[in-house]
Amino acid sequence: MADRKPIESWLTDMDGVLIHEGVPIPGADAFLKKLRESGKPFLVLTNNSMYTPRDLHARLRRMGLDVPIESIWTSALATAQFLDDQRPGGSAYVIGEAGLTTALHDIGYILTDHEPDYVVLGETRTYSFEAMTKAVRLILGGARFICTNPDETGPSTEGPLPATGAVAALITQATGKKPYFAGKPNPLMMRTGLNAIGAHSESSAMIGDRMDTDVLAGMEAGMQTFLVLTGLTRPDQVEGFPYRPSQVVDSIADLVDRV
Repeated sequence: MADRKPIESWLTDMDGVLIHEGVPIPGADAFLKKLRESGKPFLVLTNNSMYTPRDLHARLRRMGLDVPIESIWTSALATAQFLDDQRPGGSAYVIGEAGLTTALHDIGYILTDHEPDYVVLGETRTYSFEAMTKAVRLILGGARFICTNPDETGPSTEGPLPATGAVAALITQATGKKPYFAGKPNPLMMRTGLNAIGAHSESSAMIGDRMDTDVLAGMEAGMQTFLVLTGLTRPDQVEGFPYRPSQVVDSIADLVDRV
């Protein structure tokens, strides 16, 4: 990695890197403080599409982590950006929460169940059989199938929960149509995020706790990648992947001096 340009901007995952089950990971506050003081552009990314950046800013602040609203990038925002590029002023039937519906409203999309251009599936804690049935029928009727992210499970204090990818698989089985996933590991999410802060991949780094989403997306977007061991990927699992991060560190605390 000696030929790489110095890191001038940072992208970091949220769950498993900065927080774990609603509690800040040691070193997260120091890392964010150093980023703010450095003036370098940065983004905190999450595949969770439930919350708006304003919601996440408030949630993180209650945990003692200060992340500016403009430094938060979600799969909902990446999905909205993708749809705005593909079909400006279109329409969508949405299964999801305020983070997703707000992002689509903000780009001028009409949310409807009458002949929508897209069915857009995001994260929610209240997936309903009625909504999934409607999504299946709309896709069979010609609507294009978009999903915010492929995560099959999500974390909770009680244990794993079925997530967007699992529900997408159900709809795919019923329709024969696979969705286009806008979130990680799609490098599209990284590139749109980099564009949002005016950064370049060759001088940017991605920090994550998952080899199959964070590291893969960062690598495919052309960034340096750092895997932290405070989340889902265990040290013994790293060698099982056909690709490697630029560096493996114990936690975000080990990267404070890199900023």
